[in-house]
Amino acid sequence: MSINSIFMRFPGGLSKALTLSYDDGVEEDVRLIEIMKQNGLCGTFNLNSGRLMTAEEYNKTPRDYGKRLALKQAAELYGVDGIEPALHTYSHTHLNTLPPAQVAYEVMKDREQLETLFGRVIRGMAYPYGTYSDETVEVLRNCGILYSRTVIYTEDFKIPTDWLRLPATCHHKNAHLPELTQKFIEKVHKTNEQPWLFYLWGHAYEFERDHNWEVIERFAEQIGGREDIWYATNGGIFEYIEAFQHLIFTADMMRVQNPTAKELWFFLRGQLYKIAAGETLKLD
Repeated sequence: MSINSIFMRFPGGLSKALTLSYDDGVEEDVRLIEIMKQNGLCGTFNLNSGRLMTAEEYNKTPRDYGKRLALKQAAELYGVDGIEPALHTYSHTHLNTLPPAQVAYEVMKDREQLETLFGRVIRGMAYPYGTYSDETVEVLRNCGILYSRTVIYTEDFKIPTDWLRLPATCHHKNAHLPELTQKFIEKVHKTNEQPWLFYLWGHAYEFERDHNWEVIERFAEQIGGREDIWYATNGGIFEYIEAFQHLIFTADMMRVQNPTAKELWFFLRGQLYKIAAGETLKLD
């Protein structure tokens, strides 16, 4: 390995990050987010704006697994620090079955509605049913979407490289979740190793339907509140990694310029560096 190999670190020089991704905007998210808050976890919730209800519709709809939230409830629940609202298409449809124009409509209609609801730019997403095609990905790219989660799982902690075909580490029902959690917690990174990302996904209504809230409670208690893990939303992790990729090094690797608005961290030649936004730094 080259002595000039660069090894990214997360904010604070950390080598591990955790993020969650949950779909559909359902009542059970209230309990899930409370569990996350109690343990310092962050995550992204992928919403179908066309299925969020008015207050009147919500009151008339009987309670059941996966009952969609009312618009006001959603605005309050997902519009807080540590929680990121993201797209899941307007009507929760199989995008791979639609012509490009309809895919664009589903994405941009959802984006417009959610950006109005939350008063912020939204450029993240998860594919409904996990279905997509190469053509779908190009439509998303043209719609300004930066990342979109699939239902593919890796059971590893590698940093993603294709953010519009974003895999997860695992679903919360994965039989290997306890072992993966323990492996992630116990790992001590060397200076010449790349960082790890644990990406967990699912639907909160599954905990209610399957009577297994203890799965996420146990996971959150075990992995939360640790000083060696960066807890972030999907978008927060994407933005940090994208910023890191914009670092500019001189030909001799003795100086680096950070043209971004983020403070960034990395190991080079066995030494940990922090470079402020806009700074040019001389390296030892």
